[in-house]
Amino acid sequence: MSGQLSTTILQYLQDHDFITDTAQFAHETAAMQAALASLAARNMIVYSHLEKEIWSLTREGGECLESGSHEARVFNAVEQSLGGLGPSAKFGQGAAFKNGWIQKDGSVFKKKVDAITDKTQVLLTQVLSGDIPDSKTLADMKKRNLIEKSKQISFRVEKGPEFSLEIKRQETDLTAELLQSGAWKSANFKKYNLAAEGAIPQGGALHPLNKVRAEFRQIFFEMGFQEMPTNKFVESCFWNFDALFVPQQHPARDMQDTFYISSPEKALLPSQDYLQKVAQVHEFGGYKSIGYRYPFSNEEAQKLVLRTHTTAISTAMLYKLAQEGFKPAKYFSIDRVFRNETLDATHLAEFHQVEGVIADYNLTLGDLIGFMQRFFEKMGVTNLRFKPTYNPYTEPSMEIYSYHSGLKKWVEIGNSGMFRPEMLEPMGLPKDVRVHGWGLSLERPTMIKYGIDNIRELLGHKVDLEMIQKNEAVRFDKTMGREKGAMEAKDAEEAFAKAQIVN
Repeated sequence: MSGQLSTTILQYLQDHDFITDTAQFAHETAAMQAALASLAARNMIVYSHLEKEIWSLTREGGECLESGSHEARVFNAVEQSLGGLGPSAKFGQGAAFKNGWIQKDGSVFKKKVDAITDKTQVLLTQVLSGDIPDSKTLADMKKRNLIEKSKQISFRVEKGPEFSLEIKRQETDLTAELLQSGAWKSANFKKYNLAAEGAIPQGGALHPLNKVRAEFRQIFFEMGFQEMPTNKFVESCFWNFDALFVPQQHPARDMQDTFYISSPEKALLPSQDYLQKVAQVHEFGGYKSIGYRYPFSNEEAQKLVLRTHTTAISTAMLYKLAQEGFKPAKYFSIDRVFRNETLDATHLAEFHQVEGVIADYNLTLGDLIGFMQRFFEKMGVTNLRFKPTYNPYTEPSMEIYSYHSGLKKWVEIGNSGMFRPEMLEPMGLPKDVRVHGWGLSLERPTMIKYGIDNIRELLGHKVDLEMIQKNEAVRFDKTMGREKGAMEAKDAEEAFAKAQIVN
């Protein structure tokens, strides 16, 4: 099609020297521009853009041209029931009154003149023929949805310095064949358009979760943490639950909350010595605990699950630390976990957990609170409050809340606690070693930073790829000074006193 159009253009120019307006060829604008660009690249033609405003009738305007305007139809039917006029009664009655064509006598409409000239129909005829009325009249007709405006792009074309009816083939590459044959000496090479913009390459883009994850990792590294290996998505129930002192009858281990693996059916258990210590503390207690008082099942411990939290990794790292000879350590991990959740705007069956642990001698709850304040301050989060809660493997345990100045209320941002002796001492850790642990999700801060209110727009098939490609990296407001926090402190204290969520 492009070749035929190019030939048509050249043949017309052969007889007429120039084309005033390519609209006369009745071809699509894109096809015409492609043909002209190809000829111009060979210096066979020179062309320039033309742009015109085209007024055309809408569907309603076409009906008025054919059957008369609404006001004319009202005038012609005033002696009939107006209910039978359809839209004409609604749209034409006011215009008919304004033109002085009809009048109302009580509840009866009467003609005020004997005959009329349907000016609207005349104007529509003019528009259709290209005789455009004045701008005020056009605006009034457009407001009545009788006409619409569009742009027509066309081109003016003249002969170029190398005009010819024959379109010669141009070489685009200097090939080995051209060099060997010597044909390059007489070949017609296509000129490079150095002003042309290159095509934007389709490259990868970091997902918003990865951007926020990178910020979290930087904070951990700044505070001297070591990243834990988190490439084990499948864990045994022993490391996911039992080693954390989670009872085997705990509701979290039900199939409606956890994904179990059917093949392979069983996992390898740890050393017999460690297994017996964990079973002992579950059945009979120890370390000043009475235990759970139930028969521990090795079969239950061998079941395989998609890990429900990255604390399973933390437990294995602490056990390894105890076996290698304890030294104070700081570990963190950021990776996926899996829960058998009902999917909605705030829950998915797969999400990311940010977790950190600190193991050292004689740590206290005050140390944990102080560290949490420093950790969240690096993310620009101040005015923390801590609410006592229950976790099977930490005691004491605390939920972490922050005052949200936008929502004007306290919101939960994480969970924390000190790992229980029933979990730590069977590993072989010294009795005076304490371990802080805390965690939060990666999705919630990401959704806040990017203004996303539905988690399914962040992960899954509903993700907007353009959003992922164009959004810049999000930086936490680490420069938030203590002065700003102090300014909000008074409001936060008052809100805290009233907030039922922390009572």
